[in-house]
Parts: sequence; C-alpha cells; structure tokens
Amino acid sequence: MPFDDLMLRHRARRRQVLLALAGGSALTAAPVWGRTPEAPLPVVATFSILGDMLREVGGERVAVTTIVGVNGDVHRFEPSPRDAKALLEARVLVLNGLDFETWLPRLVQASGFAGQQVLASDGVPVRRLNAEEGHDGHEHDAAPNDDDAHGDHAHDGHAHGEADPHAWQSLENGMIYARNIARGLAQADPRNAAYYASRAESYISRMRALDNEIRTGFAAIPKERRRVITAHDSFGYFGDAYGIEFIPVAGLSNQAEPSAADLARIVRITRESRVSGIFIENMTNPALAQQIARETGVLMGGTLYADALGPADEPAGTYLGMVSWNAGRLLYVLRQAGN
Repeated sequence: MPFDDLMLRHRARRRQVLLALAGGSALTAAPVWGRTPEAPLPVVATFSILGDMLREVGGERVAVTTIVGVNGDVHRFEPSPRDAKALLEARVLVLNGLDFETWLPRLVQASGFAGQQVLASDGVPVRRLNAEEGHDGHEHDAAPNDDDAHGDHAHDGHAHGEADPHAWQSLENGMIYARNIARGLAQADPRNAAYYASRAESYISRMRALDNEIRTGFAAIPKERRRVITAHDSFGYFGDAYGIEFIPVAGLSNQAEPSAADLARIVRITRESRVSGIFIENMTNPALAQQIARETGVLMGGTLYADALGPADEPAGTYLGMVSWNAGRLLYVLRQAGN
C-alpha cells in the first residue's frame, strides 16, 4: 500500500480512537501531548547527525527520535508509518533544510504534525555549486529561515546556484546549528531555556577546541598536497574551512552514478594533479573508488563520514567524533603522501 494511503488510514484510525475516548468530542482530534513537568520533551531529528546534536543540547530533558539512523542514507530514504507516528507525537521537529530532506514535506503533511519546526541550518553561510564544474562557487548567502529550504526537487540536477546542504561539515556551522537547536527547544519548553542554552554553549566550546586542533594540523601540510578524491560532493564546507580540495566522483547525491566520461575525467585529474588519497564514505559502494585507485596507484585513504554517523560504540558515533575521525584520516593520508 502506498505510504500516503497508509498515513491517511493511520490518521483516521487515531482520530476515531481520540473521539471515542472523549465521548465523541471533535475538540480532541487535535494533537494532545499530555506532558508532565518531569517528562522529557518529545523531539524528532531528521537524521543521525542532528539526533546527536539534539541529545547534546537537550540532555536528559528531551526524548529524541531519529528518523534516518546511523549509516542511513537520507537521499534514498522512504518514510514509514512508524516515522509518521513518531512525528505526530513530537513537540519539536529539527531538520537540516537546504533541500536535504526532500521527503520531509510529504511526511509532515501525512503525519499531521502540529508542533514546532526548527531549521538547524538557519543563518549558515551557504555554499553554492557551479553548474559546469559541479564544484564550489564560493557564493555564500545566509540559509533561509522558512520551509523553502527543503523543497521536493532532487539533489542530482546541479542547477546553477544550487545550495550544498552538508553545512554541518564545518564546525563553525555546527556552532550555529547548536544555538538554533537551543533556541528552538527553549521556545517549545521555556521552563528549561537556561538549561538548553548552557548545554549549547558547553557543546560549542568543545567544537571550538576541536576546530582549533584541526586547523593546526592542516596548517602543517603544504597546500599543494591537500587534494583528495571522495565519492560524492559532500565535504565542500570542510574543504573551505581547512583548505582541502575534495574532488568528487559523483554529485551531491550518492544516488548519482558517474558516467564513463566522468570516470575518465577523474582518472585524468588524479594522474595529472597531486592527489594524495582516495576516500570512500560510510554509505557508499567502494567499488568506484577502488577502481580509480587501481588505475592510478593513488593511496586508498579509508572511510569518511558525510551524511550519517556510525554506530554509537565507534569513533564516528557522535558529531564531534565524526569530524575528528574525518580530520584524522585526512591528516594521516596527507602526511603519508609527503613521505
């Protein structure tokens, strides 16, 4: 049965139950949260990176549900009735926007969600893509503060001026995310506003310390060696922050399959340029990267994390752990290339 039909049926059944419990009063058809002062605030994050940020900022006073979990692919995701139920029961929804969660408007509508939406990327300097090169145009605008940031068109089109949604790959942007999340939680739960603000600032302090450490590490690498190949164009913000050139095999979405001409171009660039390493991503098939490595002899650098965290017991199981892991892998390979 199609997802939208399932959602409509689920909502109709729930409305009937609420009406029955209230003796037929239509007033109870609106969402009823029934939260006691001691109960944590029910919140939903669209994917694992935002889920971890929510837990860091919200602490014990939020109950977080993450729609797309660890090692999950937001680009290929299809929502289920379980996701709609979680969203319907939530007070707050935290999303990335920037056209990342293309399935979200349909899920919000189908679920009947009536809570507060928090756009985590609101106010970040947006990286724009060049249509001809599929690469960074270095055109920076503030992220919109409305739902236009997550419309229904696909990522693969590379329209001129298309926004790169992977803004969390910059720790400076991560600090903006944390403050936006704290403000959103405070608006939904004013009684705990100071608690959320304090936790956000503590979290930001850890981000700032890691950012300084990473900058120091990359500053010791000659700029001409800071060139690597990745599966798709998801590390542009990281590259801008630390002076790394990432050459993507595919486009923004890891659904995009590169053509033979694309592969030939990447192989040529790899041979002609001083590329230090080739990296795979935790959600992508490594076959293409391995093929390029075989044809060029460039070092395989291991796994980077782009759109999703790893399991909780792994180094990249948190946002800060993910950024630290990515930087560590890159630094190791860039240093090896200089030996």
